Amino acid sequence: MRNNWERKKPMVKAKANPTDKITESKMDPRKKRSIIIKSIVWSVIIGIIVALIVVGTLPSTPTVYLSDIQWNGSQLTARVNNGPNRQVINLPASNLLTQYVSNSHYNVVFNIGGRNVFVSGEFTHNSNGDPIYTIGNLKIDKLNQTISIGGTQYSLGQGTNGNAQNQGLARLLQIGSIQVPNANAAIVTNIITALLPFVFYALIIYFIYRFANRGLGGSGEGAESVFTIGRSQAKLAKSTVKFTDVAGIQEEKNELIEIVDYLKNPGRYAQMGARSPRGVILYGPPGTGKTLLAKAVAGEANVPFFQVTGSAFEDMLVGVGAKRVRDLFTKAKKAAPCIIFIDEIDSVGSKRGKVEISNYSVAEQTLNQLLAEMDGFTSRTGVVVMAATNRLDVLDEALLRPGRFDRHIQVTLPDVKERTAILKIHAANKNLSSKVNLEDVARRTPGFSGAQLENVLNEATLLAVRNKKNTISIEDLDEAIDRVMAGPAKKSRVISEQDRKLTACHEAGHAIVGLHLKGVEEVQKITIIPRGQAGGYTLSTPKDAEMLMKRKSDLLNIVAGALGGRAAEEVVYGADNITTGASNDFYKATNIVRAMVTQLGMSRLGMTQFVPSEGVVSPHAKLYSDKTAEAIDVVINEIIEKQYQVAKQIIETNRDEHDLIVQTLLVQETILKKDIDYIHENKTMPPGAIDLKKATESVKEKPTAPNA
Repeated sequence: MRNNWERKKPMVKAKANPTDKITESKMDPRKKRSIIIKSIVWSVIIGIIVALIVVGTLPSTPTVYLSDIQWNGSQLTARVNNGPNRQVINLPASNLLTQYVSNSHYNVVFNIGGRNVFVSGEFTHNSNGDPIYTIGNLKIDKLNQTISIGGTQYSLGQGTNGNAQNQGLARLLQIGSIQVPNANAAIVTNIITALLPFVFYALIIYFIYRFANRGLGGSGEGAESVFTIGRSQAKLAKSTVKFTDVAGIQEEKNELIEIVDYLKNPGRYAQMGARSPRGVILYGPPGTGKTLLAKAVAGEANVPFFQVTGSAFEDMLVGVGAKRVRDLFTKAKKAAPCIIFIDEIDSVGSKRGKVEISNYSVAEQTLNQLLAEMDGFTSRTGVVVMAATNRLDVLDEALLRPGRFDRHIQVTLPDVKERTAILKIHAANKNLSSKVNLEDVARRTPGFSGAQLENVLNEATLLAVRNKKNTISIEDLDEAIDRVMAGPAKKSRVISEQDRKLTACHEAGHAIVGLHLKGVEEVQKITIIPRGQAGGYTLSTPKDAEMLMKRKSDLLNIVAGALGGRAAEEVVYGADNITTGASNDFYKATNIVRAMVTQLGMSRLGMTQFVPSEGVVSPHAKLYSDKTAEAIDVVINEIIEKQYQVAKQIIETNRDEHDLIVQTLLVQETILKKDIDYIHENKTMPPGAIDLKKATESVKEKPTAPNA
């Protein structure tokens, strides 16, 4: 059911995994680990220092002892350990907040062992009326209920000089040693209390910042945050890809070599008065190596390489896209000479005025800023802009004019020679069997891009490993091609014998029409193994060189080949027993014929192009009248019906050959070109298919042993 009628063109080809040869300019992993370790060590050291400072200044309650007690006969003097003279000692509330102030004097007469002892000094009262005492040369023995004055020990008795003084002296006996708060404790406590709200608010702001980062795309590398929303998303990378890593397209590489020479020797061009190339745009089908070519230019020139996608400029906020463009070119000017590569530029550079959301759309602001940066009032010497797109026809004309994108380089699909070169590059590190001919593989993969060819070899390698093989065989490559084209085979699907016969009849119809039409394609393979949504398919490839242009007869033959499956169903089973298996064939045939009528001028309606072959057409646009639309439908139906009759006539004339292909498919399920040509030339089944058929029939006819 597959005809591969869509022929595209040659393209760029990559060496084995060239995308692995470009790395973002970032810190060496070992240096990064060293910085992380140093940061952790310094964080621990700073934390210890801060902890020591805090512990040293936090409130504490050291024990204070009375010492240096002296008695001069009329006056007691003493010192307080762990503190300077005149230190104020505050007793807890349980001790009536009694304070002892060193080196103050007052006169107190109290009786010790029947002897009156005088302590001279002054005392005052606090706000609660409690007396304030000075401790002289006095030592208190709480256990023995004694005090010592000047080395003389006395038993404490009831004082005679007032109840308040006696109560104060009794407190001395109860305390013995005094727990004293640090004098700076109150100051430190106040400072910490004042700082706590600021720390709390700082933590709140930090978590809001982290939440904002996650809300705008995560916290990974390159993630955008509310604080960096206007910055360019371009990544500065260093490319090691060379032109030797790109196979084929020598003409395209020659165009780019001049860009490389300018980046290496800009002075030589300035001396000759030549304007430096401003920009290069690479366009072509997907997978043809446009990005790889840009990397090769950066790798050859050995200059900074800013890589960004067109969609990275877009944002829901007005003005952000234009600001990102300005930021990108500002960075590039500082790094000049350098290359800016904008991949998929059609997302930001589409034509203006087609679809307007507002009078001055956000997309237009971004495009206008890009136009101004590429060739505006300010110069950007040393910055070369490269871009890639699949749709050159949708880009704005102002973006494509000289002075912005001077060079337009088409990167097309590879021809058979270029595909062979690509396969050789990708197969360099793979263990292929000696029986594998890469030229045959290239002939069987028309229209494949470089990316698809790399995928074919990778799939073949995976199949060989899965089957525990030491080399990659031609069978592995054949299966890999089928996988890339139609998906993996669904061999476990239960298919009735009637469905197998219908599928074989359908695919044989495609093959018979292709064999008997003298077109530019030849049948390479027929299979009835279901893949994807198809029950089977027929592969046709160009006979010789792939033509860049197709003749009308070639297109008509392709249409007839696509209709061969339905024609075979009608001839073999009748008009009432046709199936739905031809839906994809009708889709292809209708598209080809519609293009012939509306775009290519290959019908009786003349050479008027009713549908543009380039650019974007609005679905609401009416390009021709209703009468013309009716005429187009009539002509399309006439051409399809005529080619259907051609296919039907071929099958009716070659019914025996058709039946041989059906029988071979039912036995082998897959027929390759060698067996197809054998059937076509000898009008008999291949020897291998005959032997397999006999073996199958003998197994079916073998009697079953009776049960004991």
